[in-house]
Order: sequence, then C-alpha cells, then structure tokens
Amino acid sequence: MTDNAATAIDNPRSTVVRRRKGVNWEKWGWVYMRASGVLLVVLIFGHLFVNLFAGEGVTQLDFGFVAGKWASSFWQWYDFLLLWFALVHGSNGIRTIINDYSTPPTGTGIRWLLTPHGIMKTALVVSTVVLLTLGTLVIFTFDPCPAGSPADLLPSFCSVAR
Repeated sequence: MTDNAATAIDNPRSTVVRRRKGVNWEKWGWVYMRASGVLLVVLIFGHLFVNLFAGEGVTQLDFGFVAGKWASSFWQWYDFLLLWFALVHGSNGIRTIINDYSTPPTGTGIRWLLTPHGIMKTALVVSTVVLLTLGTLVIFTFDPCPAGSPADLLPSFCSVAR
C-alpha cells in the first residue's frame, strides 16, 4: 500500500485567502463590459434604424443629413454616448487581451514603460484618449455653416449661401 499523505492534495478552500486592499479593477472592468455591452446593443440598433431604415434609407446619408441630425442636441448626445461606450468597451477588451497574452513586467517607472507590455498599454491609453478627444470635438463643435465663410463654399442649406 502507498503512503497517501505524500500524494494528497490540500483542499483549496482550506488555505487562507489574502485579499489585496483597494479597488478591484478587474472586477469593475468585467462589470463595465457587461453593462456597456447591453447599452451598446440598444444604441447601435437605434443608430442603424435611424440612419438606414427610417426616412429614405441609406440614400439619405450625406453631409446634409449629418448636419441636420447634429443640429439637435439629442443626436449630439446620442452619438457622444455611442462613441464613448463603444470606444471604452473596445479599449477595455484590448486591455484584457494585452493582460492575457503578454508577460507583465516586474519593474516600475521607466523600466515598466520600456517593456512590450508597457508599450502596448501606453499605446492603448494614448490612442483611446486621442480618439475620444477628437470624436467629442467633432460632435460638439461641428458647424456646417461657419460664420464668415465664402458663400460659394457653403452647402446649399446654409442661409448665407442663398
């Protein structure tokens, strides 16, 4: 008969679990992915319905359609929410992939930044911030009829061009 004490596996629930103090970012990232995914389904199907099915369908999509749509603050905020939820949702997914498939560095500071893991995460954060900033600026500063522009360069629906 063999010695069972040497081959026995400890019960994993019998060990003391030490929890780190502070915010559990992985848990909140997981919760965000589920909540934003549900919200994105609603926002995306609403966006597709208005742009592709309502009115004249896909043939209505042009500069004038977007300009008319963004004349309403409702559509500006709708597209703003769609942009932010979709981009942060996608970036969080890429962050998870980086964490799963690259070796986390042991150093801190500049040594951390120079590792492939640090370079990928830094590039992700920078690209996310740049795209969110540019997208937000486009949505809220879009003006199809800027004051002082030559009338021949303005679209036909601008009052200056008539």
